[in-house]
Amino acid sequence: MTQSNRETQPLQDVALVVGGGPGISSSCARLFAENGMRVCVAARNPDKAALETLEKTHDVRRYACDASEPAAVAQLFGNVVRDVGTPRLVVHNIDGRVPGIFRKGVIEADPVLALETLRNSAFSAFLVGQQAARLMLGNEPDANGARGTIIFTNASAALKGFPSSGAFAMACQAKSGLAQSMARELMPQGIHVANVPIDAAIGWTQEDGTRAHRLAGTTVDDNMADPVHIAKTYLQLHQQHRSTWAFEVVLRPWVEKW
Repeated sequence: MTQSNRETQPLQDVALVVGGGPGISSSCARLFAENGMRVCVAARNPDKAALETLEKTHDVRRYACDASEPAAVAQLFGNVVRDVGTPRLVVHNIDGRVPGIFRKGVIEADPVLALETLRNSAFSAFLVGQQAARLMLGNEPDANGARGTIIFTNASAALKGFPSSGAFAMACQAKSGLAQSMARELMPQGIHVANVPIDAAIGWTQEDGTRAHRLAGTTVDDNMADPVHIAKTYLQLHQQHRSTWAFEVVLRPWVEKW
């Protein structure tokens, strides 16, 4: 991984995206870097092709982290602070479902997989949010009086529990409760907390230029959420004036039925 010479660089905001893939995480990393931030991305597998490309094209630092493990999350934040500085923007972007829990009714769902889904999603959000808040409270307020921004990516299940999706509904609504509690606690202390349920399939750009989702197919007439524009929403949340901080922003395509 590349090592930046901090002595020769102007002071910049540090952004950390936890959860790494070619969709929302990559779009956020690119946009944040293009807006002058020093960007770090953490994933269980930091050697994914999309993340390697980000390192080459946008000087994004890659870190290995199992975000469901308290010690691993604490080490991640310690490494980021050591390497580039204390984050002012942290995005938790982890779905958390394990393959064996998909489309399982409440009777047939494996309790072990349900618990693993909760650990991967809501518990990892707690761990990341806890470490981010602990560090951000030590940041000097910026011109807007803000010490930092914590954003949680969420899903449709945060708003409605679908049939045969009990474990994921638990996880998403737990994440919403966590975010709301953190917002009420931390916003008066200068930390903006936002929960962003995305009520749609997310179609990320493929090598041939089309946008597609692995289950929903190819995007037609903007019928899927575009991660490029999700990232723009996240950046706008980070830049909002504190007199109008948004807590919950639900994103869905114009044709989504809800």
